[in-house]
Amino acid sequence: MSAHTQPILVRPADAHNVRLVLNVHPLDWQNPTPAPCYNLVVIGAGTAGLVTAAGAAGLGAKVALVEKSLLGGDCLNVGCVPSKAIIRSGRAVFDAKEAGHFGVRVGGPAQADFAAVMERMRKLRADLSPNDSAQRFAKLGVDVFLGDARFAGPDTVEVAGQTLRFKRAVIATGARATEPPIPGLTEVGYLTNETVFSLTQCPPRLAVIGGGPIGCELAQAFQRLGSQVSLFHKNAHLLDREDMEAAAIVQSAFIREEVTLHLNAKIIRVERNGGAKNIWYESRGKEVVSLSMKS
Repeated sequence: MSAHTQPILVRPADAHNVRLVLNVHPLDWQNPTPAPCYNLVVIGAGTAGLVTAAGAAGLGAKVALVEKSLLGGDCLNVGCVPSKAIIRSGRAVFDAKEAGHFGVRVGGPAQADFAAVMERMRKLRADLSPNDSAQRFAKLGVDVFLGDARFAGPDTVEVAGQTLRFKRAVIATGARATEPPIPGLTEVGYLTNETVFSLTQCPPRLAVIGGGPIGCELAQAFQRLGSQVSLFHKNAHLLDREDMEAAAIVQSAFIREEVTLHLNAKIIRVERNGGAKNIWYESRGKEVVSLSMKS
């Protein structure tokens, strides 16, 4: 048995996130002594890696699963689970505001408690985390190794000072958000799916870059939860890779819910201006006045 890498802190460090980390990257986890040879080594414990490891182990294979960060990957930690949790809260606010159209009276204007919304999300995430936990997969017969994996040869992987021999390997390391090549963006700072779910206060104004599925779901959720959202998309229509009739419904809903849309917009640069961030963009060949966002 050997110790793994440095502990991982998920912010805010409340009881829910502590419980999450205890399951998906436990501080006291001891990597097992490697088997002489594994039928399968799986690198990456997101959805694809977990399914692969569990399926192979269930068929009798000797499996090693390697993860350097949080088991569960994007889906549990910074993707499907947290996004759908806040989308549901946003929908509840929207339904309450629209209740009068259905003959339902509410006590007053519906308003989201953003801190409570995000705490609910963290609780749901922690509640689900045992399904993706290191302990559960160990009980399934999978050898779970926490640490960075490095191929050391055609049939070997090194993890936290140990060498794993294998007959087959699966690379399921997934992807992460890339930083757009926008001058000034790094200097002024930005959020991605890896950091946005750590917020505890609702941003008064929020700029979303990209009108694909993820950008749209975050834009609508945050608009409903109290932000004034501006969405920038480089093409003429939101969700332009999807069915156009469905995309048109989404775009109409965004306009109705007062999400500010900037279509055919190419962001030129981002600048800090005192306590604000200015976004300069080009639309139809013309440079458009900046959009001022509070820091």
